[in-house]
Amino acid sequence: MRELEGYFKGLADSSRLRILNLLLYGELCGCDIQYVLGLSQTNVSRHLTYLKHAGLVADRREGYRVFYQLADTPSGTIQALFELLRAVFKADRNLRQDLAGLKEAVKEGACTMQQKRPWPGLTRLAALAAAPDGRSVRQRG
Repeated sequence: MRELEGYFKGLADSSRLRILNLLLYGELCGCDIQYVLGLSQTNVSRHLTYLKHAGLVADRREGYRVFYQLADTPSGTIQALFELLRAVFKADRNLRQDLAGLKEAVKEGACTMQQKRPWPGLTRLAALAAAPDGRSVRQRG
């Protein structure tokens, strides 16, 4: 029960919901999230740290960049929660606008796209950028 309570505390902020909305489509550098959401680096970092402590987000460091992705835990609860969020987020106009901003960032050559070697989220984000309706290839089935 405490784990579930932690997840919902992590979701109790619109900026954190916006961040999770973006991370549902793949791994992102913190500067990409900052660019898409139009928030300060400090603000984004604070929310990502909160999400990480809530068990919703994982990170990895590569040089001076920190990359974030949804937590991958053996718990079926968190996976079910992410599926619920994916479905619910589709109905929100502001969250759809954030995805449009993400598509634009990918097209423009966002921070993660400028690396010399591919990163794990590249395929899903490239599919998002190519999808005219804003849904990734995986979601279209």
